[in-house]
Amino acid sequence: MVTYTVHEPPVPEADRVDRGSELEFVKDGFSWLTAICPPLGFLANGLWLVAIAYLVAAGLLGYVLNALKVDPSLTGLMFLMVNIYLGFEISTLKRWMLEQTGWQTLGVVTGKSIAECERRFFESWLPAQPILTGGTPGASGRSEAATRRGSRFWPFGSKA
Repeated sequence: MVTYTVHEPPVPEADRVDRGSELEFVKDGFSWLTAICPPLGFLANGLWLVAIAYLVAAGLLGYVLNALKVDPSLTGLMFLMVNIYLGFEISTLKRWMLEQTGWQTLGVVTGKSIAECERRFFESWLPAQPILTGGTPGASGRSEAATRRGSRFWPFGSKA
């Protein structure tokens, strides 16, 4: 069984179908890519700023440990432990970044696959959402921040 948290953007669409397509499902679990190479794991999850922070912190830690004449095998073991920890915490970092950018957590869903989790979530979520009738196409009321291209965690995205 896998568990996902479901997040909604800061300025959701008014129509329930459009709102549903904007939801972000974040898988809770271990990431082998992040444990093997954290910068690639962060970039694969759209965490650009965390990847940059990791590279700076790893460089600084390596420099300090080298200056202190720490045994290279111990240094490698320290980095391995940090990387394994980050493999377990990648989903927490992603949820934290979503929260920092204004996304709200709608709930938690568990299932055998992402498809089953989505089905379960939408079966309980959709009936509670209002159905809009009429309206003008394109009048979604989205804010300028919601139309930004690129990663939702990158503060310098170009506007549409």
